[in-house]
Amino acid sequence: GRGRLAAVHFAGVGLGIAVSAALVDTLQAAGAGWRVLWLGCGAAAIIVIPIVAWLVPDVTSGRAASPIAPSRSPSKVPGLGRLSLCHGLFGFGYIVTATFLVAAVRSAPNARSLEPVVWVIVGLAAIPSTAIWGWVGARWGALGAYGLACLLEAFGVAAGGLWATSVGALLAAVLLGGTFMGITALGFAAARALSPERQRRSFALITAGFGVGQMAGPAIAGWLIDRTHSFALPSLIAAAALMVAAVIAVQAGRTLLPLGHSHPG
Repeated sequence: GRGRLAAVHFAGVGLGIAVSAALVDTLQAAGAGWRVLWLGCGAAAIIVIPIVAWLVPDVTSGRAASPIAPSRSPSKVPGLGRLSLCHGLFGFGYIVTATFLVAAVRSAPNARSLEPVVWVIVGLAAIPSTAIWGWVGARWGALGAYGLACLLEAFGVAAGGLWATSVGALLAAVLLGGTFMGITALGFAAARALSPERQRRSFALITAGFGVGQMAGPAIAGWLIDRTHSFALPSLIAAAALMVAAVIAVQAGRTLLPLGHSHPG
């Protein structure tokens, strides 16, 4: 019942990315091989398990499970298909850069110096991103903010593949980190606004679309990289997918979720 704390919840993703990237960079600097990197990350995950168990409250203790009331909303939710498509295109677009960012930086002589810190930058940019995009969504509506975030991410994805310099890599890392968790949160906010009585089903559908995009992105991009020996074409295709998602989201926001009824949180 405290939806505005979602920004804190999603900030944990950015914190985890930054901490794990810093751990890997530290181990690499000490001369550790890939096995030690995996073991180190596994050890870090084990260490935080009791902390997580302590922080998560037992909300069901002493309470009887409340029955779920049957939904009376229509079986088809207007706009949910478009939102699922947007989330699939978003998953396809962001994952190409997320998968190949380090490889692209490593292969570019003018950007190689950023390899040890590029994912730390992604994580640090992600920490405040959900709060920032929640603020934008409160003024433009969830889908309007969703479209703007997809557009900015498209520029970052294109920069990562076309601008093989430190500036291009830095722009890609900041725009990727600064948008991908915000878009995720805005997608849930839009799904909740489209179907407030059937949130679980709506969340499941957009997450399924997101998953399909995440699976297709690396497979198609990897195939293209093998044949073109370049990150340019996959990055352009991923950026185009994000731009299509931006257009669909903005149009849907104008017709389905009037401003004032689609605030995140």
